Amino acid sequence: MIQVIPSIAIRNGKVVKMRKGDPSSEKAYDENPLDLAKRFENHGIEVVHLVDLDGATKGTPVNWFALEAIAGYTDLKVDFTGGISTDGDISKAFEFGASYITAASIAVTNPDLFASWIVSYGREKMTLGADVLDKTTKELLFRGWGAKSELRLIEHLEYFYSRGLKYVKSTVVSRDGVLEGPAFDFYQEIIDTFPEICVLASGGVRGIDDIKKLNDMGVFGVIFGKAFYEGILNLKDLEQFLVKKTS
Repeated sequence: MIQVIPSIAIRNGKVVKMRKGDPSSEKAYDENPLDLAKRFENHGIEVVHLVDLDGATKGTPVNWFALEAIAGYTDLKVDFTGGISTDGDISKAFEFGASYITAASIAVTNPDLFASWIVSYGREKMTLGADVLDKTTKELLFRGWGAKSELRLIEHLEYFYSRGLKYVKSTVVSRDGVLEGPAFDFYQEIIDTFPEICVLASGGVRGIDDIKKLNDMGVFGVIFGKAFYEGILNLKDLEQFLVKKTS
């Protein structure tokens, strides 16, 4: 069954969301990151995707406070991303309570280093962030989606797949924050090309029907944000995808 993972994106200490990665479209929500995480936990969510947007832009993590608070005051597993570029960043993230790391920019600028992390930290701990501008050209974006690479997604994935990669999180940025539906055919292509990679789909989720379709396709996980923050997708809708804990 597909894993449903809410995204908490932080900039300047606030929970925010953008349209298509455009900073000028950024909207801040009146949500405390820790209180929000507790709400997710209370509804049976087990993992949150914590995005340090300041860190992604700067190239080194900034919002350690949010990671430390969520990891310290909930039982949620935190997938932390945003500016991870050194072994020291990873060590600090784990020290502050991260369960998993998602890294994107470093995989573009120093692929050998990211490949070494898959081995040294374990393929269960490291997720490749591979976000593209649109599903047709599949041009990779990095540095908080502010820079574009000449690399194409499939060759990028092939490099790391041959080096033990297990998890990839991919966002079609042109779909992000616009509530027009995920790029289903894009994710199907990844699954068909790399059937042993666990794909986490991100961007465009409008509601429960989109999640059902991704589940039927065999997508490993879905990361959602805007639909929840705008009140279109509520946590009760997700209960069918949450494993009920028995005492």
